[in-house]
Amino acid sequence: MSPNDLRLEILGTSFTISADEERSYLEKLLQEYYLKVRDMQKSTGLKDPLKIAILTGFTLCDELHRVRHNAHATEEEEALQRTINLFARLDETIGKDKNGTVQALYFLENPVKHYEWGSPSWIPRLLRRENPTGEPWAELWMGVHPAAPSMLKNQPPKSLAQLIAADPPCFVGKEAAVNFGGLPFLFKLLAAARPLSIQAHPSKEQARQGWQRENAQDTPERNYKDDNHKPEILCALSPFTALCGFRYPKDIDFLIFTCFAAAPRSLQNGLAPLRAALTDGRGSPLRDFLAGLLGMPKELREQLTAYVSTEIRNPPEIDGSIWPLVQRLAKLYPEDPGILAPLYLNLIRLEPGQAIYLPEGILHAYMDGFGVELMANSDNVLRCGLTSKHVDLNELMNVLYFHPFMPDLLTDRPGAAPADPVFFSYPSPCKEFSLSVIRNLQGPFPLPGPAIIVVTAGRLAVSRAEAAGPDSDACWEFEPGGSAFIPPSPEPLILSGDFTLYAASIPAGR
Repeated sequence: MSPNDLRLEILGTSFTISADEERSYLEKLLQEYYLKVRDMQKSTGLKDPLKIAILTGFTLCDELHRVRHNAHATEEEEALQRTINLFARLDETIGKDKNGTVQALYFLENPVKHYEWGSPSWIPRLLRRENPTGEPWAELWMGVHPAAPSMLKNQPPKSLAQLIAADPPCFVGKEAAVNFGGLPFLFKLLAAARPLSIQAHPSKEQARQGWQRENAQDTPERNYKDDNHKPEILCALSPFTALCGFRYPKDIDFLIFTCFAAAPRSLQNGLAPLRAALTDGRGSPLRDFLAGLLGMPKELREQLTAYVSTEIRNPPEIDGSIWPLVQRLAKLYPEDPGILAPLYLNLIRLEPGQAIYLPEGILHAYMDGFGVELMANSDNVLRCGLTSKHVDLNELMNVLYFHPFMPDLLTDRPGAAPADPVFFSYPSPCKEFSLSVIRNLQGPFPLPGPAIIVVTAGRLAVSRAEAAGPDSDACWEFEPGGSAFIPPSPEPLILSGDFTLYAASIPAGR
């Protein structure tokens, strides 16, 4: 018997199933199911299509169970086998219409990283979760990274990575499937209560070579977890402080001179080679300075920490927040030369909605604040200080960009009133990702899939274009902390509500 195709359009979704049963039989089943769904909607008043489908299925199972107890064994087995066969085919093809799209969106359950620098309050508060022990919630990962992939919510256990891997052209689009093989970015919430390590990330070629080299050598202390680069963009959700990019050598020299003008002569003499590297005009000033700083002998590190910890006077000639930050770092990381980072890296202050893009090779450290972070799908980090973790000085020096660098301050719609609708994509040159903010926009979702969205304020309703509105059966509602994966689809989703969301997507045409 040749298989028959049957088109299902119900509860805001549409797809085709293929089965060996007679078409008339399939259509009869479908009509009975439509009636059951309608009765369930009327009797319960539910609007959520997933809840309606689950309760309808539960009711049908109850009816099947009652029928089975009144049927002869042979008829029971035949009916059961027919149902199993049909469900098996449905499981293979469910959600796939002619465009290969499974569902309009997938709610996500995202893993949390409890690094020691994390805040115990920001992420739990957004997710409306209790944290009675005060455990640090440092990062929430949204994506397919093998170290911590997102899981599909309200579905049988399956990760977003497994979903996409089953049919990459369907879930990320043909072009992205060819170029990247899957979802090429990692989206995070980052909540820093204390400073992260000073670090930088390799270029794509450096990562490829490093990954191959460490695999061949079976290196125990690895720098490279994968063969990908890791450019990133960070957007503040709260006031956010960061150190990013080298200052100009003359400015670093001025800050060291000013901050240590009253220091003991032995400490000044110990810092003199660092100042000379910045000013003598030979070699690479920033490279030579950093090499000297990281090679500082233990006795000099002890003197440095002792002086910073006791000298409470803030030099009036400099930004009033620089010296207190140096002191804070000395208290957290005594005898670590990275405590001088505020003197050689630019101090950046972000207000909510402001962002910075960091390309490969840029030395940086996030001090404190809550934000969204988007990067290429990699976990390659070369550390420089303020850490107890592995520091590979030679490889670090190989990947760093030893030139002054001040990141552009990217601001979403400056001057827009809080209630104004906003759609703004933060500019960045990266091919793998684009970060956008959408606020109070009433209408079509303005980005092509694939995308991951996370709601950070207000309430959002998402519906299909043909069934728009919060009272629609095909409406999904989000509260703060809610996130979802949106595959490519020719049918736009409609946004409504009073909300702010951030979206990670693949930039078109790159």
